[in-house]
Amino acid sequence: MKKTIPIEHLKIGMFVELPRAWHAHPFLRNSFTITSKKQIQKLIDHGIREVAINDAKGIQADQIKKEIDQPEKNFGEDLKETADRLKEILTDKEASPEDKAQAVQLHSVDMLRSLWKNPSAERISDFKQGVVNVVDLILTDDATNSHLLKLTSYDYDTYIHSVNVGVLGLSLSKVLLRKGERHDMHALGAGFFLHDLGKVNIDEAIIKKPGKLTDEEMDIMRKHPSMGFKILQETKQISIESRLIVLQHHERHNGGGYPRKLRGEDIHIYGRICSVADVFDALVSKRPYKAQLSPFGALKLMKEEMLDHFHKDVFEKFVLLFK
Repeated sequence: MKKTIPIEHLKIGMFVELPRAWHAHPFLRNSFTITSKKQIQKLIDHGIREVAINDAKGIQADQIKKEIDQPEKNFGEDLKETADRLKEILTDKEASPEDKAQAVQLHSVDMLRSLWKNPSAERISDFKQGVVNVVDLILTDDATNSHLLKLTSYDYDTYIHSVNVGVLGLSLSKVLLRKGERHDMHALGAGFFLHDLGKVNIDEAIIKKPGKLTDEEMDIMRKHPSMGFKILQETKQISIESRLIVLQHHERHNGGGYPRKLRGEDIHIYGRICSVADVFDALVSKRPYKAQLSPFGALKLMKEEMLDHFHKDVFEKFVLLFK
């Protein structure tokens, strides 16, 4: 029998069934038998207050021969190994759309964390190869794409945000650009996932500041599109058009964006797509200094207060993703 208990009542021998969302707990597996107090403490440290258990699968504590550490989410491992593991899951014919969506969330964040430590040409190439499978999945598997749009995490950090924008940008490109043969969707996908790459050169204290940035800090932050473009230009790993995603994702249709204050059609279609995805994810994400909006609330605000920021057709197609 399944039931939910307070975390303080969790004991060794109980079989836990944790939420499927990748960010909801520290373990790679969602369900397993508790074999040590250390596992319980990790759940407590993660902020979990209640946990679902399955009495039918639990065992007596004295029957446990040894502690079995469940694998935790590891963001420091080799980027190529993570990309290969993602490919294995995404090409598994028995994996459900929901499982594939979870894998994209977990391993894409993992790859980005690893890449951020050293965005060399070789590592960007490895990342690009990992993204190929995500792009193909979004383009060809509507069921998994639908799950990805629903699974978008609303917790905020640079890596989670980058994955969210990658998924949103690709989903919108699928609608706007799919019939155009001249678009390299794999390079385009890499551009969306790497749109904030320039932040590797910005002090982490500014990026993670819990409150509003000062004018001086904002001036520094506004440099990240140019910084990211320069990294990709020097490493020569994706096309010039896709690099423009990184350079232009903060440009606005009314000319009020940065770094070049481009206006209207001067903004590349890829930059227009990323702009919408980037703003939407910022609005629905939890941040200490602003209220979190629902997807509907974010779209409503974008339409009523920010419509001149976006290309009309791009925004209208973006709204339809959530019907």
